[in-house]
Amino acid sequence: MVVPDSGTARRFKLLEQQLDERLRRCVAAAEAEALGPRGISIVSRATGVSRRAIRRGLTELRDAAPADAARRIRQPGGGRKRTREKDPTVVRDLEHLVEPTTRGDPESPLRWTCKSVRQLATELRGQGHQVSHQLVSELLQELGYSLQANRKTIEGASHPDRNAQFEYINRRVRAFLRAGDPVISIDTKKKELVGNFKNGGRERRPAKDPERVLVHDFVIPELGRAIPYGVYDVGQNLGWVSVGIDHDTASFAVESIRRWWQHMGHPHYPTARRLLVTADAGGSNGPRIRLWRVELQHLADELRLPITVCHFPPGTSKWNKIEHRLFSFISMNWRGKPLISYQVIVSLIAATTTLAGLRVEAALDPNRYPAGVKVPDAEVQQVNLKPARFHGDWNYTVGPRRSS
Repeated sequence: MVVPDSGTARRFKLLEQQLDERLRRCVAAAEAEALGPRGISIVSRATGVSRRAIRRGLTELRDAAPADAARRIRQPGGGRKRTREKDPTVVRDLEHLVEPTTRGDPESPLRWTCKSVRQLATELRGQGHQVSHQLVSELLQELGYSLQANRKTIEGASHPDRNAQFEYINRRVRAFLRAGDPVISIDTKKKELVGNFKNGGRERRPAKDPERVLVHDFVIPELGRAIPYGVYDVGQNLGWVSVGIDHDTASFAVESIRRWWQHMGHPHYPTARRLLVTADAGGSNGPRIRLWRVELQHLADELRLPITVCHFPPGTSKWNKIEHRLFSFISMNWRGKPLISYQVIVSLIAATTTLAGLRVEAALDPNRYPAGVKVPDAEVQQVNLKPARFHGDWNYTVGPRRSS
């Protein structure tokens, strides 16, 4: 694997401010020639000078007349403007093309897309952007995507309407955001043992002084497990996490949404007319959970807002935005740190931030949520449920009931 040469990078940084355009590529070319095979790639990565410019510099070092070349040096700021400067909407339009078909491990900041750079470039040109596939590749890398060759991943049973549901959710999300109404992504993060247990990852400590933790990972009865239930605000890039201590039930899930609304949702959306929730198809917020719909009805009545829910198809829950926009960064923030208490867990979650402006709030939910609660048929029938035309089992709205 080619890696940037640190000595080259340091030398070039010291000289760069004293070099004009031609000398810049000639110095880079001389470094590449001195490094031998693959020197162009090494120098390009170390200095930021393009491979094309380095090759031109090599030609000038060997053949071109210095006096003639000097007459062709551009003034500072000369040359063609970068496409991103001339076309500021190209990045936004590229992300809109990629976002509905995002694939890969969503808990990694590095994501990949099943569309090739040439396909994306063609679609962007169809929208009026003057781009090449090389520029698309550079923009995708800046956006956190890695382009892969065609590759299929096994995700369990694939529903025939899987892609259509993805597109339906995407349309609904865009419609709500355009109208200024809140869109949240919800899910339960992996349950965590509370105590002095090993937590994956590493952190800075004095040399040869690792954190001492327990050898065996057995539940400590008086501490138990933490159940982080997350609510991610897609429009505001904000996260809320309720850390439960009992069971992951539908009552706990809806209570987490209620707490998000009280602490973050209502302050940001005081004039909201509706709420959109995207969720997976299983767990405490599954579409077949009777208690989930009954609890949503109670929440809709309290908020006096219709709550629209869109579930991801079976086997695709990891593509919910909360996974790669909130949970992945929480895992990165507490890596290598033993989760010795609930307060430590809450503090680490609340301290999670990103360069993109993510802000997270968290709180402990000490309430008890017994499992196996039976919901009478009569209570289910009172839910003001309106299924969507497309897959009403996955897409539905729970409207507030009128006061008697």
